[in-house]
Amino acid sequence: MFRHVAQNLTSRSSTSLQSYRFLRTRWERGYLKDLYHRRQILGADPVISRSAYPNCSIQVRNHHCSADKYTLQWSPIKSSIDNSSEDFVANQSEMEAIVNDLKAKIAKIEQAGGEKAVKLHRSRGKMLARERIDALVDSGSPFLELSQLAGYQMYGAEEVPSGGILTGIGIVSGRVCVIVANDATVKGGTYYPITVKKHLRAQEIARENNLPCIYLVDSGGANLPRQADIFADSQHFGKIFYNQATMSGQGIPQLAVVMGSCTAGGAYVPAMSDQAIIAATGEEISAEELGGADLHCSESGVTDYYAVNDSHALHLARNCIAGLQPADEHMTFNPNADEPLYPAEEIYGIVGSNLKKTYDVREVIARIVDGSRFHEFKERYGETLVTGFATIYGQRVGILANNGVLFSESSMKGAHFIELCCQRKIPLLFLQNITGFMVGKFWRFLGKAQYWLTIVENRVN
Repeated sequence: MFRHVAQNLTSRSSTSLQSYRFLRTRWERGYLKDLYHRRQILGADPVISRSAYPNCSIQVRNHHCSADKYTLQWSPIKSSIDNSSEDFVANQSEMEAIVNDLKAKIAKIEQAGGEKAVKLHRSRGKMLARERIDALVDSGSPFLELSQLAGYQMYGAEEVPSGGILTGIGIVSGRVCVIVANDATVKGGTYYPITVKKHLRAQEIARENNLPCIYLVDSGGANLPRQADIFADSQHFGKIFYNQATMSGQGIPQLAVVMGSCTAGGAYVPAMSDQAIIAATGEEISAEELGGADLHCSESGVTDYYAVNDSHALHLARNCIAGLQPADEHMTFNPNADEPLYPAEEIYGIVGSNLKKTYDVREVIARIVDGSRFHEFKERYGETLVTGFATIYGQRVGILANNGVLFSESSMKGAHFIELCCQRKIPLLFLQNITGFMVGKFWRFLGKAQYWLTIVENRVN
């Protein structure tokens, strides 16, 4: 098979022997083993004849690039796990303890600024940040919260649950959006360095995925004792407004809903948005003249919609999102997709808490993908990195999963697979469990780090 490749590619070369050796090296490293398939994807004639694959029909070769996902017939992974074994039971017990500890931490974080702050917030007729998000997203739809543990034990005795801001991805009026909500019960919703970082990360995700941004503003601006750490760098507070301006220019909608304090730096968020809604606070203070709902809707024109309270403001926000152009999305989610053949809870017993114990990562994959079906890529090459195609709720994904220490072959395999997924615009799912590269003079000689950098380069590009 290799000779056939070399003959086709070096027939017009005056240095055919050198080219042949070069190709042979490339073949041994795995670059050409799927050349037939890759050229067909790009619309070129294959350089390897079909006869080189006596046991594979053209239908099989084109299997995982078929346009119709319902015709996929990928084989399900057959699990060999014994959930009654001593190791499984021990792993399950240890992992459940770790997960329960995490859940306890998250439960405490979800209490926000504490009972006293929550009571004061409610006394002003306001909804809590999480309640606002629940009311904003479509009924019955999920909300994927991001960076829940941000700020956890970062500032000593000064607790900043969730970094004082909630971020995540939700569905609003049928449109997938990034939601950023200040939590006024945590230090008045002021921005700590970690708050800025979390806000910027949410905007980065929105930009990369072309998702509208909804800002639920209730903030006193920068946390004054820490403002030296907030304004001093290009990746600090000012970058929030830069991102709003550039994303708006790229056609990524920016919507702000002012639901409380909006002072100092926080005032720029609605000002830089494409549309802004402001809710009347009901507070009897002269600060209305400085920037209340009546002023900005009737005189300054900074805000576009007047809301009588939080609930009304969120209703108007949903109407604004409904008025956007339909998203040109290639993602398809099927809530009725096949469940995995094996229960996800068994992952506790498979993984365990002892990092020195190995396990077959395919057992994990079998418990998270539709019907446990997995079409593995380069199964016999670079076996310490498992790569392949699957679907999750009907959405096709490319999976890269560590299955031991990383060898140079595994790195090249990963780089090749990422390249394929990028060409086809297939999302990547990384299942990471690795202690590093293989050590020793021989493996150092192969320059494994160079191949791993190829993966990083492909991921960045």
